[in-house]
Amino acid sequence: MKILSELKQFLSSSNVVGLAVAVIMGLAFGLVVTSFTSDILMQLIAAIGAKPNFGTLAIVVNGAPIRYGGFLNAVINFLIVAAVMFLTVKAYNRLTKPEAKPSESETDLLRQIRDALRQRQEA
Repeated sequence: MKILSELKQFLSSSNVVGLAVAVIMGLAFGLVVTSFTSDILMQLIAAIGAKPNFGTLAIVVNGAPIRYGGFLNAVINFLIVAAVMFLTVKAYNRLTKPEAKPSESETDLLRQIRDALRQRQEA
């Protein structure tokens, strides 16, 4: 029974809930990026290069096809996700203000207080 209560505590912790939300959001985001890539970006590439889907691209070596088109599609999806995540994190970092560092005058004042306290202790 102790294992069940520990499992219940683990599953109800905020870390697990946060991870579950992150996974679900990541999956939904992946679907949006896949749709953007296949429905918009690849169509633009098709308009330019007459190839709407790289999935059919392959080279034949000794009669065996090596299908590299699907891999190319996956690389394009990855690059788009990486770029969007980079921009998202960069925007988040701009919105969250870093902790303010003390100014030089504040630092000097703190040093003076420290020195005054040391002198009192020595006296």
